[in-house]
Amino acid sequence: MKKALTVLSLALLGSASAANLTVWTHFGTGELAWLKSQAQAYEQKTGNKVTVVSVPFDQIPDKFIQSAPKGQGPDVIVTLPQDRLGQMAAAGVVEPLNKYVTTTTDFDRTAVSAFTYQGKLLGLPMFAESVALVYNKKLVSKAPTTWAEFLKTAQANTGNGKFGFLYDLSNAYMGYGFINAYGGYVFKNNGGTLNTKDIGLANTGADKASAFLNDLRYKYNLVPEGVSGDAARSAFLQGRLAMFLTGPWDMSDIKKAGLDVGIVPFPTPPGATSKWSPFVGVQGTLINAYSKNKAAAAAFAKQITSSDAQVAFNKAGGRIPVSLSARTKLKADPVVAGFGRTISVGTPMPNVPQMGAVWGPWSNAIAQSVQKPNQNYTQILDKAVQEINSNIK
Repeated sequence: MKKALTVLSLALLGSASAANLTVWTHFGTGELAWLKSQAQAYEQKTGNKVTVVSVPFDQIPDKFIQSAPKGQGPDVIVTLPQDRLGQMAAAGVVEPLNKYVTTTTDFDRTAVSAFTYQGKLLGLPMFAESVALVYNKKLVSKAPTTWAEFLKTAQANTGNGKFGFLYDLSNAYMGYGFINAYGGYVFKNNGGTLNTKDIGLANTGADKASAFLNDLRYKYNLVPEGVSGDAARSAFLQGRLAMFLTGPWDMSDIKKAGLDVGIVPFPTPPGATSKWSPFVGVQGTLINAYSKNKAAAAAFAKQITSSDAQVAFNKAGGRIPVSLSARTKLKADPVVAGFGRTISVGTPMPNVPQMGAVWGPWSNAIAQSVQKPNQNYTQILDKAVQEINSNIK
């Protein structure tokens, strides 16, 4: 009888201490199935209960900010991009993870930087994306590693309805790697904290970068006027384009087209002071600052961002993992290997709310800079930064 009571007491104690976690996610199909399998494995290991709730991607931030302080939000969000961190931090709804995460050495440093806000780790990165130079191996026998090699290859493949290199020159996001290479930047990074009063989109380096983008069209005659991202993509899929600046989002169609491709960082542009460093977008797992089960939520977040979990996640949806050991396990996958390299040399998109004031004026300035030869880049960029500063104030 005494033994039976002891067993009953332990059972009651176990049920009383078990956590009930609610997880919000925007994942669909294979990735949703992966998350549910991870939840099941976590339940079996810990005895905790996990309920996965599907919420549309664009609704998660506002719903989370509204519901979390009322105790109605999720314990865990899987996932949000780093450019939402500033908004979440300002609302006080995200739990810093520094006390739950003892090491981040297996994560790509670019990804950790993306989820670090004002010195605090506000999420565990899961996957990332950036643009890279994707080339058709049928037209390009060897990946260009220098600007001279790139230019020679691009010009050799240009003419008679074919193109050596294309991308939408007016797209500020796509071209950031060039701006960074010449010394431009959005907000000055001071030891992990972005100074939103120091904008480097109209400095000497940014001027030189705009001149280079203009040269791609009017000096080197590589990118004709009116070329959109869709037009470049179509030319590549048709086998009429040798080299293409794009991201992982196009790889499924490239694979379906049966193209044998290589993926490498763009070579250092002529006269640049640094290597090409594209924008990197990272998505990660966040924990509710109002959760009553923070330790259990952190344990779940760590499980789904572990090396083995990221390998399985890649198999489910093709995302590029930020776990370095996961990339090693997937090194035979040219998409993971290629974009993994460019992510590692990339620059995280700013994770502060003020970035919202940047996109419009900056995009307009980049588009104007490539509309005709030899623009007044200083005037164009100065005007854009003045507008950005005005929007931020």
